[in-house]
Amino acid sequence: MAEPLKLVYTEDFIRQFAAKIRTVLPAFDESLFVSGVMGSGWEELELKARMRRISETLGRTLPQSFAEALDVLYRIDETCVGFPYLFFPDFVEVHGQREEDFERSLDALERFTSKSSSEFAIRPFLLRHPERTMARMRLWAAGDDEHVRRLASEGCRPRLPWGQALPMFKQDPSAVLELLETLRADPSLYVRKSVANNLNDIAKDNPERVRETARRWYGSDPLTDWIVRRGCRGLLRAADPEILALFGYAADAGGEQDLIEQASLSAAPNLVAIGESVELRYSLRTRPGEPLRIRLEYAVDFVKASGRTSRKLFRLSDRTWNGGETLSGSRRHGFADLTTRKHYAGVHRVVLLVNGREYAEDILTLQAAVPISHE
Repeated sequence: MAEPLKLVYTEDFIRQFAAKIRTVLPAFDESLFVSGVMGSGWEELELKARMRRISETLGRTLPQSFAEALDVLYRIDETCVGFPYLFFPDFVEVHGQREEDFERSLDALERFTSKSSSEFAIRPFLLRHPERTMARMRLWAAGDDEHVRRLASEGCRPRLPWGQALPMFKQDPSAVLELLETLRADPSLYVRKSVANNLNDIAKDNPERVRETARRWYGSDPLTDWIVRRGCRGLLRAADPEILALFGYAADAGGEQDLIEQASLSAAPNLVAIGESVELRYSLRTRPGEPLRIRLEYAVDFVKASGRTSRKLFRLSDRTWNGGETLSGSRRHGFADLTTRKHYAGVHRVVLLVNGREYAEDILTLQAAVPISHE
């Protein structure tokens, strides 16, 4: 198992960083900084709390003038590149909130983002001064540096993971969508991924706004088409009829117009312990006639601790099939606990989906893990 990310902040790392500061600020108290960071409760702190401890300790040990403190960081930031240095923009978030420091703080976030990322630190500025901050971010979106353009998009995502939510953009994403217009065909994949993720965020609260954007954008440029498809992935998983039609998936009118004439799904074994896996076997035949664009998925209705269920989709195929074509296959599905999913004993329903419609199902029972014998 991979080590927790928080372990990048070792005592050696903290001491080496303090030594870097001493090269440009001889009066810097390395011992005070290291003891302040590594002091009471350090081992119990998680990743973001460790970053914040470093930022707060820098605030006590660098010059008290925010401008002078930034000048120190500017003189070493070329050698402070990568994930561990996310505390540079966090320092700005913590210590750069005074009104007189607003422009200076945004300048610093623009500079630091190419070395780590300022997507989290920009959010308090958006919450306090949305119009002023978005005005600067629109300039960033038109800039030459892909890291800065990505910050423009990633920083205003309404539901950025690990970041503060932006409720004003959940309610009305107009300002975000205006900014994304500048990035709709960005040459950088790094930026395009962010634009798509932003659209996917917006679709969770304002699906119609994303449908309208998708209609306008799709077909205008191959780069834009990639963004639209990835940005509409949540709507695709939800089998949104308009989005399915936009991407050319066959409609299912039911009755004699069913897309699938025959379908089956089985899980074996149908009694399995947490940590084990089952083999899912499926077979289906499309209706005769014209070719059909089909998105084939299976879903598992996972039992939660409360006894309720929560559905998770898994894609099997996404292509154009001939009319009357038969497809069969298998997929092994594991029930080992993950950092993102804990399994619970109970009856689990497994469903075969074609363009979002259920066509076959089976049921399996998940039981508690079998204890390991040490005899």
